[in-house]
Order: sequence, then C-alpha cells, then structure tokens
Amino acid sequence: MDDTSSTAVTGKDCYVALPRRPLDWLKVFGPGAIIASLTIGTGELIFSSRGGAIFGYRILFLFIVISLLKWGLVVASSRHIVLTGVHPYRRMLDLPGPRGWLTLALFLIAAVCLPIWISFHSGVLGNLTAWMTGTSKMLGGGTDYLWGAVILAVVVAITAVRGYSTLERIQLIIVAAMVFSAGVTLILYNPDWLALLKGAVIPQPYVYPQWLSAEYPDIAADPVWIETTRYVGVIGGSGFDYLAYTSFMRDKAWGQAGAGPASAEQLAKIAADPAHPVRRWVRAPLIDCSISFLVIVAFSAVFVASGTLILGPNHKIPDENNLLNLQSAFVTGIHPWLLPLYVAGAFLTMFGTLYGTMEVACSIVSEMTHAVSREFAVRHARRIRRITVMWCAAGACAILLWLFAYQSRGAAGKPRLLLAILTPANLFTGVLGCGLFCLMNLWMDRRFLPKALRLPVWLWLLNLVAGFVFLGLGIKGYWDHKSRWYAICSLCAMFALAAVGAHLIAKQEKKNAKIKD
Repeated sequence: MDDTSSTAVTGKDCYVALPRRPLDWLKVFGPGAIIASLTIGTGELIFSSRGGAIFGYRILFLFIVISLLKWGLVVASSRHIVLTGVHPYRRMLDLPGPRGWLTLALFLIAAVCLPIWISFHSGVLGNLTAWMTGTSKMLGGGTDYLWGAVILAVVVAITAVRGYSTLERIQLIIVAAMVFSAGVTLILYNPDWLALLKGAVIPQPYVYPQWLSAEYPDIAADPVWIETTRYVGVIGGSGFDYLAYTSFMRDKAWGQAGAGPASAEQLAKIAADPAHPVRRWVRAPLIDCSISFLVIVAFSAVFVASGTLILGPNHKIPDENNLLNLQSAFVTGIHPWLLPLYVAGAFLTMFGTLYGTMEVACSIVSEMTHAVSREFAVRHARRIRRITVMWCAAGACAILLWLFAYQSRGAAGKPRLLLAILTPANLFTGVLGCGLFCLMNLWMDRRFLPKALRLPVWLWLLNLVAGFVFLGLGIKGYWDHKSRWYAICSLCAMFALAAVGAHLIAKQEKKNAKIKD
C-alpha cells in the first residue's frame, strides 16, 4: 500500500494541488466516511439503540465525550503523517526497548482481534438474514452463524478484487443515505428536545432500569461499568481503525503523506514557512475527521432517541437474539410499508462495515510490514493482502462454525456467546488500545517534530486526557469482566512474546551484519 510518488525519490518538493476555494475543502471528505460507516454499522445501529433503551437520553453525554476524545486521537495521528510522511507504526520502531516490540505486539493482538470483529459483523448480518428468511429458530438458533459464514464468503470475494477507491465510494453512498434517513426519522418522531439536549451536555449517573433483571438477566448480570465500557469501545470506532485511516492519507496523497518520508532538511523547511503546502494540507484530515465524527454524533442522537422512545417503554433491548430486528420498529411505527427500506438499509450498512473491516485489516498488516521493510512491503503487496484476507476469513469462519456447533447442540434459548467473545477484544481495540495510541501521539510529536510543527496545546492536552481516560477505562473494564484473568494474562503474554521476539530479531540482525562485514 505504498503510493509514494516518484518525486519522493528525487527529493523534489511536489505535492497534490491544494483546494482553491473554502468550499472546495469539503470535497476532501472521503476517508472519514469509511470511519463513520464502520462505526455506524455496529456502534449506532446496535449499541446506541441499546444504550437509549437501557439508560435513556443520558447515555448521549458519554457518546459525545468519547467521540470527542477519539476525534482528537485520529486528528493528531493523521496530522503527523501529513507533516512527515511517516506512519505511527514506523515511529513505534524507535521506542525504548527492543526495536519494534510494540509494533510486533500490536501485530499479534490484531491477528487475534480482527478475526473476532469480522466474525461479529458476519454474525450480526447472519442474525438479520435469519430473521428476514424466517430461519431464526432452526438448528437451535445456529442458522445465524451459517448465514454469517455465507455472507463472509461473499465479502472475501469482493475484497480479493477491490481496494481503497471502491471502499470509499461504497461508504460515501451508505453514509449519505443513512444521514438523510436518520434526519427524517428524528424529525418525524419529534422527541423531547430539551431532554435530549440535557442528556447530551449534562453528565448524569447510569443505573439499570428495574425491569432489566427480570427480562434480560444476562445483561443485568454485568456491572453497569462493563455495559458502558462496551459502548466506549464501539462508539466512534477502534484504535486499529484510526491507524488504518492514517494509512489512507497515502492514497489521498495529502501533504507529505503522498511524497514519502520527509528528511530533516525538508522538515526544517516546512517548519520555517507557515504557508508551506504541507502545513496547509493539515486542514484536510481536520475537516475530514470533523465531518466524520459529526455524522457519528448525529447518528448516536437519532438512535439513542429512538431507543428511548420506542424500545425502552416496551422493555425491548437489542441483544444477541435480536441484534438488528428490534430496530425495525423505528420505521414501522411511522408506516409498516417502510420495513423493507429498513431491512435494506440495515443490511447494506452492516455489509459495508464488514467489508470495511476486511480492508482495515489489509491496511494494518500492509502498514506494519511497510514500517519494517518498505521494499519488501511494496514488492510483496499482493501476497501480503492475500494472506491477510485468508487469515482473517479463516479465523472468523472458524469462530462462526464453532458458535454454530455450540448453538445447534442444545435446548432452545441456550445463551449465545457472540458478545462474550467480542467483549475482551473490544476492550483492547476500542478502549485500552486507544489510550496507548493517544500517548504515542504525544511521544511522536515531541520526539520527531520541530517546535513550529508540534501539536497545538489544546490538541496535545486532549490526547493526554484521552490517553489516561482510555487506559483507565480499559483496565477497569478488564478487571470487572468475567474473563478478567484470561484476558489480562493473554495480553501480558502477547506483549512478553513481542518483546522476546523483537530482541531475538535484533540479535539476529546484528549477527548477520557482522557476517557481511
């Protein structure tokens, strides 16, 4: 995934032309649509509705705060690659300790977490398809996972022949359609606007409703902290999504991202000139990310309001048995004929989320390889992509088939495990990992940028606060979850294995260098 221009080789400063008029800057919106659609599929359709049904309008404050913190994370990381042409994965190689230990640790974690996320998205689509086809009760409810495996196979076939440009076009269309539909829905339902505003700007305590323990004992069994931390992980996207977004800067060729890594002389030149094209290109990810997160917040408001008005009073909560079908009441309450429109919209949104997650996986692995060896990454780009798709698809399919075997052998009403499998992965990718990446932004900023190019104070402070908030929430979430020791020990083992592996690789490289000498 290296779109470095030939000018980067010659050392000449040559950048994509800047938008000329203020309104032209809005046309840069594209990569942000991918982030928005990735989170809308899972975060808003499922968990915003669920949060509204359980906690009412007050949950919106949490969603807005988390979106703001994640916005700061992605703006800071994308700003760095636009100014320097260097991805955070490459910067991680220079952290104290064995060279590349954090990059290797993230690779191991991604190798486990990405198939889990892909299996979850596939399972959600399978659950919706089983409901549409009337097969939900067959095989003890295991048909969800068979449908999910079939849909996953279709997505793998598309991923094998398409790339970033196709992904961006698909997600732009989906986001535009969903924004329009959500806006119309909110206006038609005419919620209590004052209560909605109060829930958005005033923090309030979160407590389960009294009816929850009787009607949804599995949800009530988890502490409120676990439930709300789950929302933190899915709303706004995950840390891996944001680092993939940063990679998309290469495809867009914004600033130095399209011209390759900047030398010390180039950075000094950029720092000395406030009107330098690279510094002006920093506006692009700022605008793109801002539009993306405004869309996310708007969707959160719509689905929180819908969950509060429709699902909560009827004691209905999206769970593993009904991940997307309960939300159909949002439109059938307006008119029953709108059901096919909801089904089509929900399916396409989740399909785009699944496809986007596969592309994010390819981007992550490609960028990690690029950080270690740019030449190898370029020469073997197709093979790396193929192996990544095969690994994620095989891992996700294995999870789906295991869930099918588990679900189909047993009595009706057997507890489902899809969310139980997702939660530990979600706590890292969407919470703990975000904290690590925020603190990485601060380290990269001070370590590699001239003073004139460093983060503004407000953005630096936002990343500092976000880093400690996400780390605290992630650690607390793991500690309170039933998988506490398994999850914590697994994470520690991966970091230890990465440190040992990085040390052995460095030792072998030194040995090879001595032999050559």
